[in-house]
Amino acid sequence: MIHIIATAESSGQAEALIAAGVDTLYIGGNRFGLRMPGHITLEEIGDITKFAHRQNRKVYTAVNGLMHNGHIEALPEYLSSLEKAGVDAITVGDPGVIQLLKEMKLNLPYIYDAQTLVTSANQIKFWLKRGAIGAVAARECTFIELKEIQAQIKQPVEVQVYGPTCIHHSKRRLLSNYTQFAHLNAGTTVRDRLSISEKKDREKQYPLFEDENGTHIFSAEDIALIRYLPDLHRAGLDTWKLDGILAEGETFTDIAALYVRAKEAVLSGTFDAARFSAELLQLQPETRKLGTRFFLRQPDEVQ
Repeated sequence: MIHIIATAESSGQAEALIAAGVDTLYIGGNRFGLRMPGHITLEEIGDITKFAHRQNRKVYTAVNGLMHNGHIEALPEYLSSLEKAGVDAITVGDPGVIQLLKEMKLNLPYIYDAQTLVTSANQIKFWLKRGAIGAVAARECTFIELKEIQAQIKQPVEVQVYGPTCIHHSKRRLLSNYTQFAHLNAGTTVRDRLSISEKKDREKQYPLFEDENGTHIFSAEDIALIRYLPDLHRAGLDTWKLDGILAEGETFTDIAALYVRAKEAVLSGTFDAARFSAELLQLQPETRKLGTRFFLRQPDEVQ
């Protein structure tokens, strides 16, 4: 069964995404989750989860941040609240959080999400034996590698089929340091649409923003694998992630609805790659180009 996961920036967008046919909402707060399109409070997580469950949909919460001692000390209360809210799973990349889940004996399934570390079946098998119910594949994995990984394990491997990828993350507040040095008052949130470019290629704009987890720099283009959805399905890669951090509001909801229709077309055998690709291009923000990143490359080309 094909499963579509989509980020939600607010309670309102969460309801709209469910109405659009998304199977699972991906939400969370900035304190423990990385690069969320909007900060969702515990109270809102509870309300969204109740709404989603009434519609027979699921909610995953991000707990995949880079944890320091202070984070670990504050986590028990947060995790207990997530269990009470009834979220279906959390994403985790820090072994310390996994150890905490074990010690607290919470009824809180976790999906292994250690960003760039998840590049082999053995890596995933290691965590599946320790309670994980699935894994998020590194965005640098090629289609060849993804097929090999999924063929070796029974649990689902999540593949990003739409949205930007983070190409650099620093725990330091690089933007704040710069603006203070330059005596500027520039905003540093994702909505301020700040970007950087290379001297040799001014056309490529790399969005960046800053939050309490540090500074994040994104790829110059959004992943768009809509043309290759039938190939993913044939390979058993049926967990598809849509990231709307740079395509906010109705734009992202419309894109999610398009992917839902594409999913239905794949299952019914009526998929038209050219038509769906053209529709996505019409919906895509003009400031963001579409591409396939590493998906179509040979493994030895990814360096």
